[in-house]
Amino acid sequence: MKISINAHSSIRVESDKVIYFDPFQISEESHDADIIFVTHDHFDHFSIEDIKKIEKDDTVYVIPDCMYNLLGGENVITVLPGEMTVVEGYETEVIPSYNPDKPFHPIDKGYVGYIVTVEGKRIFVAGDADINEDNMKVKCDIALLPIGGKYTMDYKEAAKLANILKPELVIPTHYGSVAGDKEDGLRFKELVDPEIKVELKV
Repeated sequence: MKISINAHSSIRVESDKVIYFDPFQISEESHDADIIFVTHDHFDHFSIEDIKKIEKDDTVYVIPDCMYNLLGGENVITVLPGEMTVVEGYETEVIPSYNPDKPFHPIDKGYVGYIVTVEGKRIFVAGDADINEDNMKVKCDIALLPIGGKYTMDYKEAAKLANILKPELVIPTHYGSVAGDKEDGLRFKELVDPEIKVELKV
């Protein structure tokens, strides 16, 4: 399995299938996406322009139910926070993604994060969230957490969440462009417990 960050919160997981989360700022037309997961409808997470660069005829799209009118079709699976499903053979758990005390991602919008099990590893993609009572309960082997602040948790809060979740590996996202600066990755790494592996890919 190979996990890479294209930019911001644009994540690519390559295993027996190629999985994207929130494709954004895609530089090349690869048309290699077997599954595209979208966490919410903000421009830096839901970009039709970038989706068109990676989609193919049989791509399966997974989106929160609140986005159905934005991306409908026979290959589209809509999900609600708290659901569990199987997408193309991958066990998928849908996690509420929200800010408890900010206006950007209120809980009643129905925005989501995902836990997708790939090669036996539970990969948690948090979406745009602050630390909250739902994501603190997540059980995962790999966590991809936003750290840029303002719209999401900052690097200090994200490190706190990582230390609560205790994954084998944590990869910070959502910094260095739309929010946060590139040094936040290093600051985050310094605060994460040493037994947790941190990979900086931005």
